[in-house]
Amino acid sequence: MGEANLGIRFATGGESELEEVIRAYGEKLIRYATSILKNHHDAEDIVQGVFCVAYQKRRSFDGKNLSAWLYKITYHFCLDQLRKRKVLFISDISNVKEETVDPFADVSIDDDLLNALNQLTAKERALLFGRIMDGFSYEELAEIHGRSSAALRKQYERTKKKLADYLSAG
Repeated sequence: MGEANLGIRFATGGESELEEVIRAYGEKLIRYATSILKNHHDAEDIVQGVFCVAYQKRRSFDGKNLSAWLYKITYHFCLDQLRKRKVLFISDISNVKEETVDPFADVSIDDDLLNALNQLTAKERALLFGRIMDGFSYEELAEIHGRSSAALRKQYERTKKKLADYLSAG
């Protein structure tokens, strides 16, 4: 079944549709939140809250792009969590490798790259992760981040250059 059909069913459905959405997006959202928060346990809590809010607000969902809608909620929950910590730059991404669920499990990643990623902001990591790991288009990222696709394209290029500079300096 396609995402559009699942999105429409979720918008009008009940608990069984929620369970289907959790099965389809749960692990992906946890991986995404872990890449932003650098803490798997916090990411699990965030995603649980995301699904609660999504279920409560499902009737306001337009049925078009369920994935982007869920990622947008997750992104904002993660930023709120970081604000609550009063820290937008978290000091150590290396602990991600030791977590039960590694957001970088799909790729081989060395310590130099982890250190370089550590120097990026949470927003920059979210953009890179969404574009590279989840393969979102700039239009989908615009929906998630609440910015224009052109601005995100430019930010993505700057972030890639920043990451490359960190890697060449290290």
